[in-house]
Amino acid sequence: MSLTTLPGVCGIGLRAPHYREALDRQPELGWVEVHSENFFDGGTPLAMLRRVAECWPLSLHGVGLGLGSAARPDRGHLASLKRLVDETCPASVSEHLSFNHSPHRYVNDLLPIPYTRAALDAVAGHVSETQDALGRAILLENLSSYVEFPGNEMNEGEFLAELTRITGCGILLDVNNLYVNRVNLGTDTEAVLAALPLGAIGEIHLAGYSEREGMLVDTHSQAVHDEVWQFYREVIRRIGPRPTLIEWDLDIPPLAALQAEAAKAQAILEGRDGLA
Repeated sequence: MSLTTLPGVCGIGLRAPHYREALDRQPELGWVEVHSENFFDGGTPLAMLRRVAECWPLSLHGVGLGLGSAARPDRGHLASLKRLVDETCPASVSEHLSFNHSPHRYVNDLLPIPYTRAALDAVAGHVSETQDALGRAILLENLSSYVEFPGNEMNEGEFLAELTRITGCGILLDVNNLYVNRVNLGTDTEAVLAALPLGAIGEIHLAGYSEREGMLVDTHSQAVHDEVWQFYREVIRRIGPRPTLIEWDLDIPPLAALQAEAAKAQAILEGRDGLA
């Protein structure tokens, strides 16, 4: 199954505190996403994930591949991801448009990249190498950012559009990240959205930000804010329904709270939230 068969369905990020409850109770969840790296070592976590994949469509979301890095994708990481994909047959595989490593060092963060032709050529090579290794196309997620590189030659939407054209990858549109960038950096979100090839947008993420020293920080630690809900409505009116995911990774609430957030998104996807 592919998430493209679920264009109007909302899912949740399934995190460790909810594994047991979800499997025991098996609530109605449109689909679920997990972080790929948590299951690379096999054992009990992988056995649990196999059970999850039997109950709901599964999305594997990576946070460590760093396809925007200057160095090539780590071969060991790619091999582990390939094994996981083969084991679970996910409906979607995604990564971030970010860098996190050099040949000698890794950082535990999702760092922004310059939007230049040189960077595009490098990232396209890494995306193609990854897709060849996995035997399937992946989705690339736009990033929240707190600084901009000088000398950018295109905006993020144009960069992603070129990347999809060159590699055949898809786009994971994180609406919260785009909103954060609009507030923090003055990003022209209309221009970014206008540049994106709508047919390549395979998935949407929603999450809650925090406010620190006058900036919005993409912490995934709160409910989705009203301003982001309104922005999401605008995006859905523009591009049509897309599989949507509620992310909540810090200060994780009860599973019912994630289901309530998913229900809000579902109402918007179905045009029945009652708001213009």
